[in-house]
Amino acid sequence: MDTLHAVVLALVQGLTEFLPISSSAHLILVPALLGWEDQGLAFDVAVHFGTLSAVVAYFRRELRGMAVAWAESLRTRNPDEEARLAWAVLLATVPLGIAGLLFHDVISTQLRSPLVIATTTILFGLALWYADVKGVQTRCEYRMGPWRVAAVAFAQVLALIPGTSRSGATITAGLLVGLDRKAAARFSFLLSVPAISMAALYETKNLIEATGPVDWQAMGIGVVLSGLSAYLCIHYFLKLLDRVGMLPFVLYRLLLGAVLFAVFV
Repeated sequence: MDTLHAVVLALVQGLTEFLPISSSAHLILVPALLGWEDQGLAFDVAVHFGTLSAVVAYFRRELRGMAVAWAESLRTRNPDEEARLAWAVLLATVPLGIAGLLFHDVISTQLRSPLVIATTTILFGLALWYADVKGVQTRCEYRMGPWRVAAVAFAQVLALIPGTSRSGATITAGLLVGLDRKAAARFSFLLSVPAISMAALYETKNLIEATGPVDWQAMGIGVVLSGLSAYLCIHYFLKLLDRVGMLPFVLYRLLLGAVLFAVFV
């Protein structure tokens, strides 16, 4: 893998993983437009570990507090708000794990087509716009009852369809159930920790079972650059969210979907 390819794709992954614009669509579109070969499983593993490191580093204090409170809730059976948030993240991840195991082959073969990705990019972009305009946006992530958690969990399962965007689907659901923009984004980012961890571990298992040489230089570039770009992306997305809202990302998704239709369909 050329160094330039590794740099570009790592930055693309880092900048799109946590924005509601679909990293999978970009990782298909960029190599296709530039005439590059598929980056391969090893590089996918590397950039997943990079983005996972970024979100864990950014939310390290919150995650530490949630872990301690969750463990204490097991002992006292009286969870505080941090423990309830930790339970919400864990419970919302269970359907994703089950659906991922059951439908992985279908998703990775039959649904990973340009037509599906272009369609979901546009449809879920419109859903994001509707949620941002119509959502009441009065709750924070610490005030989520079971049905709100279930709605976000269902959205995260839908995000297994390529082009949907995991962050886009979960932020959309969060807005629809009453979370404000920053709360919906923060809950989405916290959900990404177990979600990306499961994906990275699954890909690592497949990588271990695969044969062939590993491009360690490209993997190193992938980990470092995807991690740094993802960290900056999270920081500035949360900082600017109330000012810019979701409309720029909606418009971008509509444009991206149109480009995908024009190029591939």
